[in-house]
Amino acid sequence: MQDHLQTKDWGLGLKGHTIIAGPCSAETPEQIEKVCLEMKKENMVPDIFRAGIWKPRTRPGSFEGIGEDGLKWMEIVRHHLNIPITTEVGNAAHVESALKHNVDVLWVGARTTVNPFAVQELAEALRGVDIPVMVKNPMNPDLQLWIGALERFHAVGINKLAAIHRGFSDSYDKRFRNKPNWSMPIHLKREWKGMEVINDPSHIVGNREGILETAQRAINFGLDGLMIETHHDPDNAWSDAKQQVTPAKLKEILSFIDFKNTLEEENPSERLNDLRNAIDHLDDQLLDILQERFSLIDQVGAYKREHNLAVFQSDRWKFVMESRTQKGIQKNLSEKFMKELLYCIHEESVKRQEKQLREAEPVKKG
Repeated sequence: MQDHLQTKDWGLGLKGHTIIAGPCSAETPEQIEKVCLEMKKENMVPDIFRAGIWKPRTRPGSFEGIGEDGLKWMEIVRHHLNIPITTEVGNAAHVESALKHNVDVLWVGARTTVNPFAVQELAEALRGVDIPVMVKNPMNPDLQLWIGALERFHAVGINKLAAIHRGFSDSYDKRFRNKPNWSMPIHLKREWKGMEVINDPSHIVGNREGILETAQRAINFGLDGLMIETHHDPDNAWSDAKQQVTPAKLKEILSFIDFKNTLEEENPSERLNDLRNAIDHLDDQLLDILQERFSLIDQVGAYKREHNLAVFQSDRWKFVMESRTQKGIQKNLSEKFMKELLYCIHEESVKRQEKQLREAEPVKKG
């Protein structure tokens, strides 16, 4: 699944890291105009202007978007800024309205991505339409669900695709509105080579104070752009007031970010090649050591089978986990990494030993 167009090839004049900005919600035509005018005043015109028209809310009664009337106000953006416009769509009717009003880019929200039926409805509504689509990660950290949503659009002929990383629901980690779980967008880029991922720090942190740090981390991890909610009067915004910034603040945030080159060097330096070759050599050694370790595990499994011992031995597991984790920490490896590594090795060890036991069991005749 690599034959999709990256944002630089969408025909929208985008280059470098893609910056998407605009209010959480379109509220009034006056609000849209004020945001545009402040963007021009601050010389902070993004690559794409965003505004929510339909807002999926947890409970009824709160502001759920201005509806189709808001799409008419997007002409204000074109008049003042002359840049592409994007909005979220959640059903086929939204798609029809957005296309009727010449929205340039569509995005699919996290609450929609989680539902394959809803994603398929959107995909079918776009069959035969040449328009870029960005897909936010699902609320829960399910990589295959995220990839599956992108694949559904790709299957109907949408090849201008990008993903948006907006974090994942986590009621325990109070540092974030939506926990970033950085491994997920990185895994997505590994699984789908060339897929560009835009980071949405506004929804990850849920407050304007944490946007810079999160945005910088996203760029450090090699993500391809930022979507930052921007309002002329954030404190009085009709939705998500705490996480929106003014155009002036957006300019300040972007000025502090150290943007990294996301492209692989065509001719890496000799120094970089030497380092990579050394890493490749160590990886080969690691694989040899793992092979040797699992050979010993197989012998342990054979012993347990002969002596009628259970595969899982809690005392041994506790000793291995605690002792190896401490040794790892002493070697400047994080506790989290050590535990995840040991869990993976242990899980594979248990599978191999359990397989040995099953193969040794007599076949029961019915």
